[in-house]
Amino acid sequence: MSVIVGRALPDVRDGLKPVHRRVLYAMNVLGNDWNKAYKKSARVVGDVIGKYHPHGDSAVYDTIVRMAQPFSLRYMLVDGQGNFGSIDGDSAAAMRYTEIRLAKIAHELMADLEKETVDFVDNYDGTEKIPDVMPTKIPNLLVNGSSGIAVGMATNIPPHNITEVINGCLAYIDDEDISIEGLMEHIPGPDFPTAAIINGRRGIEEAYRTGRGKIYIRARAEVEADAKTGRETIIVHEIPYQVNKARLIEKIAELVKEKRVEGISALRDESDKDGMRIVIEIKRDAVGEVVLNNLYSQTQLQVSFGINMVALHHGQPKIMNLKEILSAFVRHRREVVTRRTIFELRKARDRAHILEALAVALANIDPIIELIRRAPTPAEAKASLDGQYYLTEQQAQAILDLRLQKLTGLEHEKLLDEYKELLEQIAELLHILGSAERLMEVIREELELVRDQFGDERRTEITANSSDINIEDLINREDVVVTLSHQGYVKYQPLTDYEAQRRGGKGKSAARIKEEDFIDRLLVANTHDTILCFSSRGRLYWMKVYQLPEASRGARGRPIVNLLPLEANERITAILPVREYEEGVNVFMATASGTVKKTALTEFSRPRSAGIIAVNLNEGDELIGVDLTSGSDEVMLFSAAGKVVRFKENAVRAMGRTATGVRGIKLAGEDAVVSL
Repeated sequence: MSVIVGRALPDVRDGLKPVHRRVLYAMNVLGNDWNKAYKKSARVVGDVIGKYHPHGDSAVYDTIVRMAQPFSLRYMLVDGQGNFGSIDGDSAAAMRYTEIRLAKIAHELMADLEKETVDFVDNYDGTEKIPDVMPTKIPNLLVNGSSGIAVGMATNIPPHNITEVINGCLAYIDDEDISIEGLMEHIPGPDFPTAAIINGRRGIEEAYRTGRGKIYIRARAEVEADAKTGRETIIVHEIPYQVNKARLIEKIAELVKEKRVEGISALRDESDKDGMRIVIEIKRDAVGEVVLNNLYSQTQLQVSFGINMVALHHGQPKIMNLKEILSAFVRHRREVVTRRTIFELRKARDRAHILEALAVALANIDPIIELIRRAPTPAEAKASLDGQYYLTEQQAQAILDLRLQKLTGLEHEKLLDEYKELLEQIAELLHILGSAERLMEVIREELELVRDQFGDERRTEITANSSDINIEDLINREDVVVTLSHQGYVKYQPLTDYEAQRRGGKGKSAARIKEEDFIDRLLVANTHDTILCFSSRGRLYWMKVYQLPEASRGARGRPIVNLLPLEANERITAILPVREYEEGVNVFMATASGTVKKTALTEFSRPRSAGIIAVNLNEGDELIGVDLTSGSDEVMLFSAAGKVVRFKENAVRAMGRTATGVRGIKLAGEDAVVSL
């Protein structure tokens, strides 16, 4: 448990791990404030490891570096001067070269630290005191997030926008019974320092409701077309949180080299001090949106972020939802403001106590001066004052310490005015302590001040995706003609483009095709149907009909290789339309070597983006034909040598999805099955 509590998990109240807390406190003690000169990082690191954090200097410096990186923290807590690394993964300069000071917002984490607002505990050797938690005015756990791996558990909390989080806190203060949905009206989702786009809201809702969820972060990219050449270019302006830009570019180049992503002619990084700009030039015959979607699926242009909101609550690790985190912060603020008020009340009463004595002295200045002059020692003078004017020891000492300039009429008026102000302050402090409503008003006012001072616009856009909106609800149901050419061009067009003609009519062109190409598959399906795409390597891929490119009768369509994750030399050899995965319907397959296989259609009812194995093929074999059967059909196989075999379907038993199948026709020599 010591590893969990001592290092890896943040406290729900201030959102800090011990090492962050010790660094900030050491900088505060050094007077390394935002409006003062920078100090060498090595100086701060030395203080931290010498007084508070008995570990290696590299761990402490790495913590400082991260708090000074604009791409790591949504609101930087350290203001750095020098090389603190880059989003390309460049390391920071050595601590002897860099300089730091507290960021302005960091002071809000330690505001009122000197007013006994939090408990202090001994450091590792008992020679220093360090705060157990910071009296933060900022809900830092949500604002800057946290991540860490402990023994048996981990935390991964994304950063948020400070304006939205504080608005959420205010909404909770107004109504402690507010629902998660109500809070999400103020806090719609994470807000990352690198901006980008969160694709979908379901993961956010689940995380805010249960403490766990997964979101998808997508780079902000746009496809630009050159008006003269017609060529398209993908421009990437923002990348997902915690993605290394240099490695991302290397990965894209690697995919292009291995031909796993087609259609890219050039790739370069044009990022500068004005912002990020990754340029991906597209080949003339490629479609920018298709290439971009392939990059989303195969690179870190889109990543998943697993939210796991684990924090220390009353010293114990706990998975907390959004409302619980806000509740813990508001309770912490209530305790901090209460303790600060008690401290200020004590100080105000002590000062008023002294001012009362000074007022007595000024009203009786001549007798008091005579009394002091007659006393042989200060102690006897103090005793005489106490006995004659009923003063306490502190009041008597204050009169003895009174400077002669305080005897002027102007100073007398100042003392009386200060005393009146103190009485008003004491009354207000007592009102805060005696009224829960007034206490919450103070908390609200301070939160609003922080919001007004540090609030900014949201950077990360949240968009809906197919998991939030059922795309099929937006697609009209209509019958269409799907065509697949021998060279792999696919498209669909409305069935109404074709009309009945009289005998002897010329007919209509279904597609414009290249020389040596021809229509290999033609079928009629509904736009909501699923197309099962079987490849020569025995794999199955799924596509909805409406996901195919819609084109006119005179267009070729698009290469199906750009729509499916096919491997090199893999081609689609059969397509089947499926409306429902009915019981009793089979998928019958035949390979070039004469092997046949029958599998229930329901075995293929769970689509996977990367495809699945439909039939295991022997080396050198390939799938050449697939069709749907009812269980009582007859099957015919035709070979290249003109041989044919006919048999009843029920002669072949149903097999599992990964089975190889049985012999359907015996072939001689180099003969091969060409049609099912």
